[in-house]
Amino acid sequence: MRWGEMRRSENVEDRSGMRPRGGGLGGGGFKIGLGGIVLALIASVLLGINPFSLLGGLSTPAPTPQTAPAGYGPQVGPGAATKAADPAKEMVARVLGDTEDVWNALFQAMGARGYPPPELVLFADQVRSACGFASAAVGPFYCPGDRKLYLDTAFFDQLSRRFGAPGDFAQAYVVAHEVGHHVQNVLGTMQRVGPSPSNPVQVRLELQADCYAGVWGHFAAKRNLLEPGDLEEGLRGAAAVGDDQIMRRTQGYVVPDAFTHGSAQQRMFWFKRGLETGDPRRCDTFTETRP
Repeated sequence: MRWGEMRRSENVEDRSGMRPRGGGLGGGGFKIGLGGIVLALIASVLLGINPFSLLGGLSTPAPTPQTAPAGYGPQVGPGAATKAADPAKEMVARVLGDTEDVWNALFQAMGARGYPPPELVLFADQVRSACGFASAAVGPFYCPGDRKLYLDTAFFDQLSRRFGAPGDFAQAYVVAHEVGHHVQNVLGTMQRVGPSPSNPVQVRLELQADCYAGVWGHFAAKRNLLEPGDLEEGLRGAAAVGDDQIMRRTQGYVVPDAFTHGSAQQRMFWFKRGLETGDPRRCDTFTETRP
């Protein structure tokens, strides 16, 4: 992936050299995570509604697979060649910047207000958010309470070695998935979130974030920012964090009723849907319940 040509986001806070004070899961909110490494930490899920009913007034057609959003193109600033001490952190900052450009253009194309970008917090070992304290074991997550993404880049090593999904585009998928949760929050979907035992509804929320990640990937591909093998890396990444794959690795058997993020097949299906269409409105996982 040619991430060095992407615009670097300024919305990155590096706390990796800090240690949070205090303890416990105080505060409000809940975490929306990528891989379900510790599935029980997801405490709340979406109520059974069609989130696209919240998009009233967004009547302008979304971009077709052949047409990029109006006014959208590569935005490489003067600092594009700047190299950071940590390549993983630099890659994350640039992927985040590219998601900002894509979603801002898509919001405009849909007739919505401007896209308010999230802040991404880099941390090591543990971190404090508006959703409480979390260790790196929970994996990357999004906190609706403060509209921030949280990532310990050490997760990328686990993604490669433990989950068998190496490559920078697989890592970019991780970032784009959590950005997908932010998009859900901005569109108003998460205002209707509350405690619920309905795992199938939570699965649909996660699958929509996968599809939104694919939407970003669609436009990265159209601008020739992807390289041969990148799409396969992304699909491997989506499959690697499927509930069935994680359960097989951790307990040796699969319990479909306990899924919270979706199977490998489901995650690949919806990620690929976004990649192929580039249309957020084709990511309605709540009414179109296949596969």
